Amino acid sequence: MQHDEVIWQVIRHNHCSFMAKIETGIFCRNPYNVTGICNRSSCPLANSRYATIRDHDGVFYLYMKTIERAHMPNKLWERVKLPRNYEKALEIIDKHLMYWPKLLVHKTKQRLTKMTQMRIRMRKLALKTREKIMTTPRKEKKREARREEKAEKAAVLDRSIENELLERLKKGVYDKEVGKEAVSEEDEEEAEIEYVEGYEELEEEDDIEDFGGLTMREDNMDGNNVGMDDDDEDDDEGIIAVEHKRRKVSAGKLGKEEPGAKSKKKAKVLVEVEHEDANERQTAVF
Repeated sequence: MQHDEVIWQVIRHNHCSFMAKIETGIFCRNPYNVTGICNRSSCPLANSRYATIRDHDGVFYLYMKTIERAHMPNKLWERVKLPRNYEKALEIIDKHLMYWPKLLVHKTKQRLTKMTQMRIRMRKLALKTREKIMTTPRKEKKREARREEKAEKAAVLDRSIENELLERLKKGVYDKEVGKEAVSEEDEEEAEIEYVEGYEELEEEDDIEDFGGLTMREDNMDGNNVGMDDDDEDDDEGIIAVEHKRRKVSAGKLGKEEPGAKSKKKAKVLVEVEHEDANERQTAVF
């Protein structure tokens, strides 16, 4: 069975882990203490009937302890949520602590008042912009200083190398090498040479002209045969044969000049030549 007086004598005169003795007084670090002072009426361990108020993330709760739940540590405290309205919270405290000691009820209301004022001040401070002081370790400062020194040395070295190269370029040390590089770049940038067949269209045009000339010649010959003699016919046939020979020779020269050109089949022309002195006929195929 729990005895409050025995517990208090042991805590007060022997040892208590929540006790804090300073020059101004003796205080209690127990979160359930209603006043924060270490005395008989405010000690949550030496009172089997006790009430206090605690804050959880800006929400106030009324905690109550009774002797009937002393044998159940997990259900020792009964918790009641208090509204944000100060007057309604006081009404709930009066309702739940109606038959409790008046001194304990008064201390609980005082704690509610102080905590409400503290919450108001916290809101006002949160709205104000305040400077936040941040501390940096000495190791980080030394490390950054070393890195800055190394970076400055590297920058000075790069600048000295750049100045030296510029001076050499002005003196003409790199003129020959630069010229060689320019010439090599120009050689690389020369356009590639391609070989393209260029006489295909000309050959086609020549063939078309040959066939066109032949047809025209034949038409003229047919028309002239009606009103001309046999001598005129022989002369015209000789002229046609000479022209065909000349064109054949020119086409052969073009074929020799262009070996890569594609060979095309030409129409064969049969020409007969008849002489007056001899009755023999000479035939030629073109």
